[in-house]
Amino acid sequence: MKLSHKQVKHIAWLARLGLDESEVDKFSYQLSNILKNFEVLQQLDTSGVLPTTQSASLSNVFREDKASESLSKTDVLLNAPRQKEDCFEVQAILE
Repeated sequence: MKLSHKQVKHIAWLARLGLDESEVDKFSYQLSNILKNFEVLQQLDTSGVLPTTQSASLSNVFREDKASESLSKTDVLLNAPRQKEDCFEVQAILE
């Protein structure tokens, strides 16, 4: 299935992505190739395959929740690139 430029622009609009014309060309080609791969997969006979939610037979593996001693504030702050008044100092992101 080949996606048109109009379809790619619509998908970009839904994803709130601003694309220029070169990106529309690029993504039209890439998304069309992805859809071709799905067309190949749809041709496979999966009638004998049971539906699964995961391919590996894993079960939940949880460790026992044990209380343990925490790091001291001094030790934690040793990992801080910048600190101020016993706290991590980070660059402001809001004006």
